[in-house]
Amino acid sequence: MRAAIEAFDTGADVAVISKIHPVRSHSGAAEGGINAALGNASEDDPEIHAFDTVKGSDYLGDQDAIEILCTEAPADVYQLEHWGAVFSRTDDGRIAQRPFGAAGAPRTAYAADITGHVLIQVLYEQMMKRDVKVYEEWFAWRLVEDDGRCQGVICWDLLNGGLKTIGAKTVILCTGGAGRLYTGTTNAYSCTGDGMALALRVGVPLKDMEMMQFHPTTLAPSGVLITEGCRGEGAYLLNSEGERFLKDYAPNAMELASRDVISRAEQTEIDKGRGVDGNVLLDLRHLGAEKILERLHGTRELSMVFAGVDPIYEPIPVRPGAHYHMGGVDTDVWGRTELEGLYAAGECACVSVHGANRLGGNALMETITYGKRSGRHAAEWALTNTTVTVPAGVESDARRELAELLGRTKGERPWSIREELATTMHENFGVFRREDQMLAEGDIIAGLIERFDSVVVEDKGQVFNTDLTQALELGFLLELADCMVVSGLARKESRGAHARPYDYPDRDDDNYMKHTIVRLVDGKPELDWKPVTVTKWQPQERKY
Repeated sequence: MRAAIEAFDTGADVAVISKIHPVRSHSGAAEGGINAALGNASEDDPEIHAFDTVKGSDYLGDQDAIEILCTEAPADVYQLEHWGAVFSRTDDGRIAQRPFGAAGAPRTAYAADITGHVLIQVLYEQMMKRDVKVYEEWFAWRLVEDDGRCQGVICWDLLNGGLKTIGAKTVILCTGGAGRLYTGTTNAYSCTGDGMALALRVGVPLKDMEMMQFHPTTLAPSGVLITEGCRGEGAYLLNSEGERFLKDYAPNAMELASRDVISRAEQTEIDKGRGVDGNVLLDLRHLGAEKILERLHGTRELSMVFAGVDPIYEPIPVRPGAHYHMGGVDTDVWGRTELEGLYAAGECACVSVHGANRLGGNALMETITYGKRSGRHAAEWALTNTTVTVPAGVESDARRELAELLGRTKGERPWSIREELATTMHENFGVFRREDQMLAEGDIIAGLIERFDSVVVEDKGQVFNTDLTQALELGFLLELADCMVVSGLARKESRGAHARPYDYPDRDDDNYMKHTIVRLVDGKPELDWKPVTVTKWQPQERKY
C-alpha cells in the first residue's frame, strides 16, 4: 500500500491487486512495533541503528541498503503519524519507544501491541483518500514478460471466476513471505511466497533463500505470535527448572538478544529435556496487571484464547516458530530486479537489509521505506517510457494450462502434499540444520513436485474456487522450498538463522560472507554467489 500511495503521489496511474482484502493482509498481525532512531527514549541516531542492523544480520546485510533504511526511517515514521497512526506516547507526549532485541537503544515505536493493525488501517485510508483502484480477491498467477520487460500480470478472479490480464508498464511485487512452508509458523494462510515464485518463473534470481527466521515466542500448536514487545517490557524466559536460561547463551542482553540466538537457546533447552511439553515459559507475572493491560492487552487476549493461559497469573508456554523470510527477490536499493519493469519490496524482496537475521521492528520499517522508494522509482519509469503490449498468446496459454489442471479428474488432492512439505521442512530445515537431513529434504521435495504434477482440483466451479488457488499456491511453495534447500546445502557455515552446529559450527567470512543467488535453469534451481556490500563496518565476532 505504501508503494501504491507513493506511485500515485508521483503522478502515475496505479492499481493494487490482492488475493485478499488489503486490511486482511498479514502485516496486520505484526504486533511489536516499527524501528526508527527518533531518540525519544534515550540517545540514538541512524548510525547506531545501522550498526545494530548490520551486526544483527551477522554481517550478511548490504550496508548501503541498511544505511538508507535507518536514515530515512525517522521521517517515514513521522509521516505515518501525520497520516493518523496512533502511536503509544511518553508522558511528555512524544512517540514512545520500547527496547527490542539486539538494539543499542529503545527505538521501537509502537501502538500498544497491535502496531501492524494500526498501520494497515492508516495506509488503507490513505489509498481510499486517493481513490486508488484495488482489484481485491484477484489471485496473481503469472507475470507478463515481453520484449525483455515485465508488462503486466495474469490473475484469477476469485469472485467471478476466470482469468483476467492487467497490462502495466511497471509491476511491484509486495506479496510477503512464505511461512506456510512450515507447520509451526506465525504466518497467515495467505503467506505462500507467491511473488517470489512469480519472479523466479520469469528468470529473476532469488537471494539468501536459506535464511528463514524462527521467532522465539510462538504458541504451540497454532503458531500464533507472542510479540517480542513482552520481552521489551521486561518479561523473562524460563526453562522447566524455573531458570532464566539465557544467562548461559547471551549473558549481557539476556531476553533481548537477537532472535536467532534465543531460538537456538530455546531449542537446545527443549532438546536437553529442560522444556515443558516441547515449550519454554515466557513469564510476564512480575510486570503487573496494569502494565500488561495497557501495553500488552492483545498478547493477553491471544494467550487466553489460544493457550488458555492468563499471563497476569501464569507464564505462557512458547516455542520457536517459522516467522520471517530474510531471503527473497534480489533487488537494488530502488526495488529494481534484473527484469526491466519488475520491482519488489518488503518481505518478498531481498535488498538485503536483514542479511542472515532480521531485528524485530525492522520489517514494518522496511515495508514503508522500501515500499515508498520502489513506488517512486516504478512510477517515474512508467511516466517516462513507452506503451504496454500484452502479447496476444499469453493469456490463452495460461487459460489452456488452467483448463488442463481443472480438467483432471484422477489424482491426489493438494492438502496431503502441502502437509507433508510443511512437516518435513520443519523437521529437516528448521532451527538447526544437518547435511543428511537437508539432502533428505531435497529428495522429499523432488518426490512432492512429481506428485504435484498429477494433482487434482475437486472444485470445478468458477466462483470462489479456493481449491484451485490452494493448488496454485502449493506449486509456488514447492519451487521455493527447492531453492531453500539448494542454498542451505551450499552455505557450509553457521551464520544468523542458518545454523549447522554439527558440521560447520562457526561463521566463515573468508569463504561465505556472500549472498546465495538461485535462478531457475531448465526448471531446476541453479546456485550462484554475489558479494555483500560493505560500507563502514567490517565483520567482527557477534556476541550479545
